[in-house]
Amino acid sequence: MMDWFPVVFITFKVLVLGIGMFFAVKWHYDQGKKKGTQRAVLRAGGKMAAVFLLLLLGLSLLTVGLARMLGLDLTFP
Repeated sequence: MMDWFPVVFITFKVLVLGIGMFFAVKWHYDQGKKKGTQRAVLRAGGKMAAVFLLLLLGLSLLTVGLARMLGLDLTFP
């Protein structure tokens, strides 16, 4: 019984997430066509990418700072 659980669970998860992603992309595409402003959509996407990269940089710096404060060795071999 337990041997089948990962197979069924992963299949269900991939199916549900795939359907959800399809409808999310379709909804955003339809919203972009409705407004007729491709430039605004691209600008919003660029802003989100920039915010993501800044947050990633901040998290990386925080992680390195915390690791050094705890005395962890971060050198490459």
